[in-house]
Formats: sequence, C-alpha cells, structure tokens
Amino acid sequence: MKFNELRRFYFIVKTFLNYGLDELIPKDRLPLLARLGRKSIFWIDNQHADKALPERFRLALQTLGPVYIKLGQMLSTRRDLLPPEYAEQLALLQDQVEPFCGELAQQQIEHHLGAKVEQLFDNFEATPLASASIAQVHTANLKSCGREVVIKVIRPGIDKVIKADVQLMKLLASLVQKYLPEADRLRPLEVVQEYEKTIVDELDLMREGANAIQLRRNFEGSKELYVPEIISDYCTHGVLVMERIYGIPVSDIAALEAQGTNMKLLAERGVETFFAQVFRDSFFHADMHPGNVFVSYEHPEDPLWIGIDCGIVGTLNKEDQRYLAENFLAFFNRDYRKVAQLHVDSGWVPPETKVEEFEFAIRAVCEPIFEKPLAEISFGHVLLNLFNTARRFNMKVQPQLVLLQKTLLYIEGLGRQLYPQLDLWKTAKPFLENWMMQQVGPKAVVNAIKDKAPYWAEKIPEFPELIYDGLKQFKNQQHQMYKMQSWYQEHSRNMAKSRFWALAGTGLVVAAAALYDQQAWLAYALGGGGFFAWLLAYQHSCKKVAVE
Repeated sequence: MKFNELRRFYFIVKTFLNYGLDELIPKDRLPLLARLGRKSIFWIDNQHADKALPERFRLALQTLGPVYIKLGQMLSTRRDLLPPEYAEQLALLQDQVEPFCGELAQQQIEHHLGAKVEQLFDNFEATPLASASIAQVHTANLKSCGREVVIKVIRPGIDKVIKADVQLMKLLASLVQKYLPEADRLRPLEVVQEYEKTIVDELDLMREGANAIQLRRNFEGSKELYVPEIISDYCTHGVLVMERIYGIPVSDIAALEAQGTNMKLLAERGVETFFAQVFRDSFFHADMHPGNVFVSYEHPEDPLWIGIDCGIVGTLNKEDQRYLAENFLAFFNRDYRKVAQLHVDSGWVPPETKVEEFEFAIRAVCEPIFEKPLAEISFGHVLLNLFNTARRFNMKVQPQLVLLQKTLLYIEGLGRQLYPQLDLWKTAKPFLENWMMQQVGPKAVVNAIKDKAPYWAEKIPEFPELIYDGLKQFKNQQHQMYKMQSWYQEHSRNMAKSRFWALAGTGLVVAAAALYDQQAWLAYALGGGGFFAWLLAYQHSCKKVAVE
C-alpha cells in the first residue's frame, strides 16, 4: 500500500470512528489486532451519538466525498445488501458539496481550453451556479455569438482521491470475496469494478459530452425529453460547455402546480421516456436524480422533461433487453411461472433451481402489488422482498443491471412525487408489448429485411461473379477430393501389403525356431525367408504415395 493510500485509509477509518460506525461490527467478532488498534492508533470517540446508526452511516459517506457518496447512492438501490433503514437513508444522499474557488475554476478552464476566459466568454460568473462532488458549473456567454452557456469544470485533484479510494475498495472487496460465505452470489469485486468504470467515466467530460450528444439525437424532435446542446468546439477532458437551459426542478412540486403543469401526463412521460431509453435505444441516462431533471417552462399543459449531466449512462445487450422485457411482461400478466423459467434460462439462478418453488415464492411477493396506484406501492419494499427471495434461491448479482435498478428507483420516486395515482404497470405495459412485437412478430421480420436491404442491394451486382467463383471452387474441391480418395486407396493397399508380409515373416521365423534342433539347414532357410518378408513389409510401410 502506497503512502497516499495509507494516509487516505487512516482518514477513512478516522471518519468511520468519528461517526461511531465501529458499532456495525460486534465486539466479539473483532480480531485481537483490530481491538488493540482501536484503543491505540484509532482511539477517536463517537462524535454523533445522538443520531441513529443508519443516519451516521449516510453522514460518514457524505464526509468522505464523491466515491463514497456515489457508492452510497448505488447501494441504496441494492436492497439485497442492506437492511431497509440503511437503504432509505442512503437514498437521501445528494452529492452537493462546498464549491471550490472561482479563480481556481477559471485557471482550470484556461488550462484545458488553452486561452484566457476573456478571449472565449463574456460575463463569466466566478460564483458557481451549482457544485457537485466531481465538478462544478459556471455561467457565461459565448464571445463569438453571445449565446448563453454553462461551463462544467472538473474539481482539481479529484482524480487522485477517486483512484486511491477505488483501490482500497478493491482490496476490501477481495477480502469479502475471500471470507464471506455469500460472496459467490453477491460478487463484490465485480460490483466494485463496475462501479469503478462508472465513476472513472465521469472524470472524462468528453465522454459525458458524447453521451449527451447521443441522448439528444435519440430524442430529437421528441415531446417527452430535451437534452441541452453540447458546444463541442469548447469541450475537453476537463471542461464541458453546453447551452444553458431554464426549467423548474422536478422536485419543486409547488412551482410545477403553480404554472398549471399537467402532472399526470408529466409522470406518464417520465415512465415512457425511461422504457424508451432502455428498450428502444439501449442507451439510458442512469443518474436521473431530482438534481439532474427539470421541466420546461413552456407549454405546461404539454410538459417537456429536460435531462442534464449525462456522465453516467447504461447500456444493455440484446439478450438482457429481451429477458428484461419478457420478465416485465410476465410480471404484468402475472405469469410467475414464466418469470421463474426466464431466470433459470438466463443463468441468473442456478440451473438446478426448482422452477415450481421459485414461481411460488415470486407469486407471494408480487401478487399483492397489482391493481393499485403508485401511491400504495413501494417499489423499494417490493425489490427488498424480491432480493430476499433471490437470496434463498442463490440468485447471482448481475452487475450490468445495477444502473438499471438505480434508474428505475429514481423514476419511481419522481413519479410518486408528481402524480401519486399513476399506475406504473398500465403506463409501461403497452410500450413493452409494442417493443416485443417489433422484436419477435411479423413486423420484426419486415424490419430486419428493411435494415438489410441496403446491404443486399449493394451485393446484388456481385452475384454472377460470386456464383461463378462458387462453382469454380466446387469443381476444384471435387478434384481435390478425388485425388485424396486415390491417395487413400493406394496408401491402404500399401498398408495391407505391409501387414501381410509382416505376418508372413513372423510365421517363417516362428517355424524356423521350432525346426532348429531337428533340421538346422531348413531352419536357416525359413529364418532367412522371414527376415526377407519383414524387409518387404518395412518397404511397403515406408512407400510414399504421390498426390497427382
């Protein structure tokens, strides 16, 4: 462990002890070395004894900075790993932190863009518009055209802190994977590696810009979601410039209601947007917490979502998309047998799982939630029960679905705030049914033909030449097969002759040995004949067959 990592490790332990998180481990389970260290090196007392342990856990993560804040946000969606009171506290985590100096931000912008701020922007505001754990945002106008923009700049030195923290997490995950009995199912190292990829990607604002451009293209002209335009000429790995948007934070229910927003339609569009990103595009915004979602001031009767901060996006392969869609539809249709079978077929549960028992367990969890408005359904509670059920059946954690689970819970929370009577199932089911029809129905065949039509149109002029080459190749292959067959026949004849002379020679030598005491001259003659026969056998076995 390097010195910087050791120093960071001490700070982490000190923070945990400051919040009394050593209570999470029973004292009788602590090794002697850890107890001695607690009383000597780590002697810090709990400074927040008046708060409940789950709240202290959240505050400790908040103190430790971006890596632990975002880890807490991710864990809040993993109800299989934490008790409900901890998961609910972690769901409150928002990565709002103290801003860093505006002058330092200006220096960072000038360093990355290679020019003075005054040369590129007018009205640069040194006081940040918003500040998060990894970056902060300043407002300005483009000098070239006067357009209002926001400038996002990475917090200085944050990459070193993140890399050191992730290395420590990997070390801890390796120990958990080695010593925890359930590690094979929970796959902690894979979860940390997936998390590392996510947070390291956030450090590259060029990647965020590319994500935003792709998401904007996917919803171009849409009435459901608007993504601000990225000003690509002013973007680097450490600075991102985009158009400034004006909207009402989705969490400001009073302001939305005051302008007469159609809350039902807004909530429905949120659900539809989520499913469109996941199933239509296989490219979804995976950080849709209230701080990253706004509602346009324009036409409140036909509300438009605005999504920002595309640093974290998720993708699913075709197989996961298909299994998820079929699982959702099976849930909507209450076909729990199919849900259980799909889990087995996808490899999410072991192949020896008894489908009937798994079906019954899923039914017991999910049946009570149907035909109820969203206000009466706690998705977190349902997920907790499902994860507990999955634990009983040794369901393995699917790291590629962690972001999807997190996003789904964000969508549920937003929907609950906007329109508690929203029927999530009724809103999502038609979309999924239509998507499945496009994947497996007659329409899917037509679409596949349409997609491949340009390729085949390009290849049709080559068909005569391809047919001629194919026939020529077939003729050559026939000739080669004939030669190989002739070679094999000749080789087989030689081998047969070799075996014949070998057996004959052996018979003659055996006869010579038997007659040696009675008639020596005959024995010598037979023995000589036997050796000559062996020589012929050897000659035939070594004979090469030419392939003409």
